[in-house]
Amino acid sequence: MTRGERLTAAEAAARLGIKPATLYAYVSRGLLGRERSAGGRTSTFDPAEVERLTRRGPGGRSRRPAAELVVESALTAIEGGALWYRGLPVTELAATRTFEEVAEWLWSGRFPGPTRWRAGPAALAAGRRSQAALPEGALPLERLRVIAAALAAGDDLRLELHPAAVTAAGRSLIAGLAGCLPRLGQPPARDAGIAARLWSCLSPLDPDPALLAVLDAALVLVADHELAASTVAARVAASVRADPYAVAAAGLATVSGSLHGGASLAVEALLAEIERSGLALRQAKLQAGRVLGERLRRGERLRGLGHPLYPDGDPRAAYLLTRLRRAAGGSPRLAMVEALLDATRRRGLPPPNVDLALAALGHVAGMTRGAGEAIFAVARVAGWIAHALEEYDRATPIRLRAVYTGPPPTPA
Repeated sequence: MTRGERLTAAEAAARLGIKPATLYAYVSRGLLGRERSAGGRTSTFDPAEVERLTRRGPGGRSRRPAAELVVESALTAIEGGALWYRGLPVTELAATRTFEEVAEWLWSGRFPGPTRWRAGPAALAAGRRSQAALPEGALPLERLRVIAAALAAGDDLRLELHPAAVTAAGRSLIAGLAGCLPRLGQPPARDAGIAARLWSCLSPLDPDPALLAVLDAALVLVADHELAASTVAARVAASVRADPYAVAAAGLATVSGSLHGGASLAVEALLAEIERSGLALRQAKLQAGRVLGERLRRGERLRGLGHPLYPDGDPRAAYLLTRLRRAAGGSPRLAMVEALLDATRRRGLPPPNVDLALAALGHVAGMTRGAGEAIFAVARVAGWIAHALEEYDRATPIRLRAVYTGPPPTPA
């Protein structure tokens, strides 16, 4: 197809009946390809692809692609295989900023001075009591959902929705989530960061400074990811002016799905099965091949591999695994991770995504089962609060419409 046959951005948006900003949201979600001009200032689009997106549904109703919601946001961009928070590369932020600093950046677009990340004593006591009533084998994410509800009941300012109050609630909520889980290791110093507080709840080992820095980087990398399913749920809640704790509760409920934050739990099981063969690298490689082969023969879906928004590989996983190798080089537990990665490469499977990288971090750090999804959930609260701030400012409820496919309506 020649350049002259392609559509400009304005022409493509007009055919789809959408704003140019929405057109580029389609691009970022992988629904529509584009070609940049030599100077990179303009883009053109394939008319056939545009036509595919304008197909009409049952009854002649026009429809957007299934399960697609487009929301204008200034928070996160996913484009060209990379991820940015408010215009800054997420890997650069993970290398140079703490999780708390990045959360503040998402919330305000600024890096303020030191801020107080503490939940009140009464709220902490309520959160600890509530999760202590759960069965002993409850996963950390299950405990976090209960803790969030208890923390909400202890914050009598939770219904204040101006930005300063919302960000204060965000700090208190995240600190409370990290502070109310059962303690497995030595308690951190009172002024310790969120990563150190979370480590003591997820690992019985003393925190190695290098691995603790990897955990902090992991929190940065998964703090937001545009309109993931849990973020959609959080934005819908915020759009009807639910308080920040309720927004987080909506996100936590959604992130528990096995197709979302729970994916790392399946990778943890894979690594544990590989480790049962022993800690020798040769044994681990043989066991990894057997474990993967058996799952593929049974037709099981392997979790932690590939990502629809990153066809060439998830940059968050690549960065986190590189940091993990630097921090734990020579570790027998890291050898289990390498054996799994080697087995996937030899079978031509997709590259690892961030769920696998989180499970790898938890495995190397000796963390409890479910640590990966707990790290994901605590970090993502920062993103949900950022999206809630945008919705509170918009003050317009999100109301999706269905494409009706049932019997034709018949007058009584």
